[in-house]
This record gives sequence, structure tokens and C-alpha cells, in this order.
Amino acid sequence: MTPKDVLDMAKESGAKVVDLRFIDFPGLWQHITVPISELDESSFEDGFGFDGSSIRGWQPINASDMLIIPDPATAKIDPFYKETSLVLLCNIFDPLTREPYSRDPRYIVQKAEAYLKGTGIGDVAYIGPEAEFFIFDDIAFESSKHRAFYEIDSIEGIWNSGRDEGPNLGYKPRHKEGYFPVPPMDKFQDLRTEMLLVLEGLGIEIEAQHHEVATAGQSEIDMRFKPLLQMSDQLMWFKYVLKNVAYKNNHTVTFMPKPIFEDNGTGMHTHLSIWKDGNPLFAGDKYAGISQEALWAIGGILNHARAICAFSNPTTNSYKRLVPGFEAPVNLAYSSRNRSAAVRIPMYSSSPKAKRLEFRTPDPSCNGYLAFSALLMAALDGIENKMDPGDPLDKNIYNLPPEELADIPSAPGSLDEALDALKQDQDFLKKGDVFTQDAIDMWIDYKIENEVNPVKLRPHPHEFFLYYDI
Repeated sequence: MTPKDVLDMAKESGAKVVDLRFIDFPGLWQHITVPISELDESSFEDGFGFDGSSIRGWQPINASDMLIIPDPATAKIDPFYKETSLVLLCNIFDPLTREPYSRDPRYIVQKAEAYLKGTGIGDVAYIGPEAEFFIFDDIAFESSKHRAFYEIDSIEGIWNSGRDEGPNLGYKPRHKEGYFPVPPMDKFQDLRTEMLLVLEGLGIEIEAQHHEVATAGQSEIDMRFKPLLQMSDQLMWFKYVLKNVAYKNNHTVTFMPKPIFEDNGTGMHTHLSIWKDGNPLFAGDKYAGISQEALWAIGGILNHARAICAFSNPTTNSYKRLVPGFEAPVNLAYSSRNRSAAVRIPMYSSSPKAKRLEFRTPDPSCNGYLAFSALLMAALDGIENKMDPGDPLDKNIYNLPPEELADIPSAPGSLDEALDALKQDQDFLKKGDVFTQDAIDMWIDYKIENEVNPVKLRPHPHEFFLYYDI
């Protein structure tokens, strides 16, 4: 869409306001709203000013002025606001130099797409994330100097099997049995369908929705693969829609990777394929029907996986899910069917167009713009340097003898480890200035100061259970 198209759209829809949205560094949408009279064709060049010092991980107070400039291609009508509102996603610029901002996640994705084209390897990268989530009925938490707790409740929670619900009608999914019985065991069919229909109303193509393995409303809605920037934008709409549909229906959605103890965590298996001149680069006659380029791409992903995790698994809670010995894909190996391997080659279809890589380690707490860009840059580095991924892991990981298991590298065991890996392995991200040193350093510093250290410094409730009488 052109700026004129956007103005026509606003007029035809009767929009009264414009909601200008951008993504902060950790990965949440921020917004300001202006009257529709403030939007004209010059707005798409001049932008709107805001205080960048109040946004997490961005500007210091002495250099706070920033510009948001709307992207006309992103125009949509918000499905939840009371008044008809035109939504425009924005890029961030320095008001003095008019240069794009190095810590704007949307700019990082745009540079990653440009770098792909510049290599000549391909002209489009398709991303397909499977973002899982939990639907709860109630959530309460507190973390203060003398008190810490969380409490989750769900109509589906197996822990409520004996609760007086006036009446309790049963049908609570047992552990590991949520994948995927029909109602009345599945309590959220209608809610997920409402989410699906709202997403489709926004032009977001959906392939399926279903309950997931865990109890307490764990679910998945799958978007059809799209180019890198488009999918990064769609993932933000996805989270926004799911949270708001749930909220409207008196439920709450979380994308925390591991909110429930001793139940399956929430992942975001991410599918990647690269195409050139309308042809799939990853289809070939090698292992599992993939190409040599695909094998090299796997080599790049596995070689850089520990650093990628700093973006794809960016919370301390992420590593409550990524625990060796369980079902999480912590093993840095590849396979055509083994779901315990970090990289899988899906075998549902023999069509060359369906050949893709599935990186199973990420979770949906990530900032998709950063995680998808890091994944693409690792794959490209593997192709450029012909990185051998070694032999596939087609054995059952849980039956391997300890000496053989010891030879398989593993994903980081904590956010500390992932950030340390990023400190040591970042050159592949800086090619083409996709990730600047400034952006990488701020990411590491922000995560350590605001997440790693605050969690380290606090006593854990379970420590009282273990040690109070020591």
C-alpha cells in the first residue's frame, strides 16, 4: 500500500484515530494514538516524535528524542478498539541524522532480508513459527522484599479434579494427554476458533488450531509461513489478538515457556526455508530429500545455536523448559523425525516446495524480529562457509548410552550461558551490519541487569521448603 492507499482506507473505514505501534527491544508492542486529522501523506516521511528514553533498552535521557515513521504496507483496522482505529506499524529513526535506529528490531529484520539478497544465495526467506501458549482462568503473583508467590488456576487444571465447582463436571486433561481430545475434555475449542477467525479477519493465514500436550489449556494456532519481515509483524499481531480475545472472554493467555511445574513447557518450533527465483533452495537428493545447501544451513544453525538461544530463548524461564533428559529439544543435532533433536527435517510431504528446516529450540517469549534474524544469519553463515553438520541423530536419545550422549553438544542451561555464548560468538550476526555491536551489547547488558541478576539475587520459595530448618 502507498500512503495515498492508506488515507483512502482510513476514509472508507471511517477511522477516527490512528494507532502508531512499534516494538521495544525485549519484544512488546508500544503505541501512541493520534486523531485521524494528524495523518497525511507527509506523515510517512516526517513521522511523529516520542521519548525514546522511556522505552526499555533504548536511549539515555540526554538523547531521548526519537521519531516513529509509519510503514504504509502494514495498515490494518484494529479488531478490539471501541472506536474505529487505523493501525500502522512503525520504524524508528534518529530525528537529527534521519538514520534508522540500530536497536529497532524491525530495522534488524529489514537488514537481514537485504543481506540475504546481497549474498546471492536466495531472494526470500520464509519463516513459519508454531507459537504455543497457555490459557488460564486466573493468575496472581508477587515478588517483594519479604514475600514471593504465584498462583495459577484453570478450569482444565488436573489439580482441580477434586475441587467443588458447583458442580465439578470432570473432564480435566491428565498429564501428557492434552494432545488432543475433543470437547468436553478440550474446554477451549470455541475460544481458539474465535482467535483464529479474528486473525484471519486481519489477513493472517491460519493452517490449524488445536489443544497441546499439557493440562490447563495449553494450545497452539499455526500461521502459514511468510517472508521474514511479514512474519515478524504477524507474530506481534498473533500475540496481541490471542491476549485480547482471551481477556474479552475472561481468560488470560501467557507465552511464558514454563509456567507450570512438572508439565510440558511452551515452545515455538520455527520452520525456515530459503528460495531463489521462485525455487526452493533446500530441496535436493541428500539426507531426507534436502539439498547440500540445506545441510550447510543446518551446520550453521547447530554451530551457532548456543548464541542464537540468547535471542530465541531470551528469558530465565526459558531454561526451565530447556532441561536435558526430558522432551525439550536441547540436543544440538539434526534428524528427519527425531523430535529431541534441535533441528528436524519435517517429512509430512515429499514435495520440493515443502522442504524446510525446523529449529525446535526457540520459545514464544522471544522477540521474533531478533530471533528470526539470528536464525537466518546462522543458516547463511553455514552456507557461505560450507559447514558440515555431521551425521544425523536418528536414534532415540533416551536410549543412548552415557558415553554416546556425551558426544552430543547441548543448548545452554541458563540465560547466563546463552548470553556468554553470544559474547563469544557474534561475528555471524554482524555481517552486513545486520546486528550492530551497539545492539548486541545493549541486549546482553539489558538482560543481565534487568533479568539475570534480579532473579539470582532473590531467594526462591522452594529454598524455604528445602533449607529453612537447616
